Amino acid sequence: MNEKLEKALTHLNTILPLKQSQDKCEPEVKELHQQMLRSFVAQGRILTKAEMAQWVSDVAEAIHVLSKHDMVTFAENDEPVGAYPFTMMEREHKVRVNGHQVHAMCALDALAIGPMFEETTQIISQCRVTGEPVEIQMAGETILNRAEVGDIHVGIAWGAAEAGSSCADSLCLEMIFLRDAVTAQKWLADDSEDREIFTLPEAVQFASRFFVPLLPGEMREATL
Repeated sequence: MNEKLEKALTHLNTILPLKQSQDKCEPEVKELHQQMLRSFVAQGRILTKAEMAQWVSDVAEAIHVLSKHDMVTFAENDEPVGAYPFTMMEREHKVRVNGHQVHAMCALDALAIGPMFEETTQIISQCRVTGEPVEIQMAGETILNRAEVGDIHVGIAWGAAEAGSSCADSLCLEMIFLRDAVTAQKWLADDSEDREIFTLPEAVQFASRFFVPLLPGEMREATL
């Protein structure tokens, strides 16, 4: 991994330290978090609040911990809504995986699902600037349709991160696909202090390094 990606990974881990937070959890809460991630690929949805009780003895405390550390997002009734990189909310980034269609929190998150689960994925999204469709087919970290994706980039507006706000409702909304290098450079030029762009291979490596550590190898198989 080059210096640019190392710095970006450190920056994101400062804003959203998912692996660090996960490792601080009690073992049963850590496993619950991993099962919530796996459920998106196995069942096409997150575990329900009732299903959480299969993994932890105190659901209310688990909700408190997972919410406090911004590991899982919850609705007002405490039903789980999302667990990075996934969300039950409608987002512009759709991912087909294991026969299910799920939504990713952001462009970087969409690229992480294939590597996380060593699965074949189809990402359907769009360029935030031009609105042109983006379709990326992956097997693990490998881009399968290289000729079709062209020079797609991923842009991150780091300044969108807000202290005290869930990353799902702030930074994730500004981690986007951009049609090509020219579009990406124009987008970057509008706010070069707070924005950063990545080629698609860089973004895949970035996403993989951030998210893969959340799951042990034996949990990367989609089938329950």
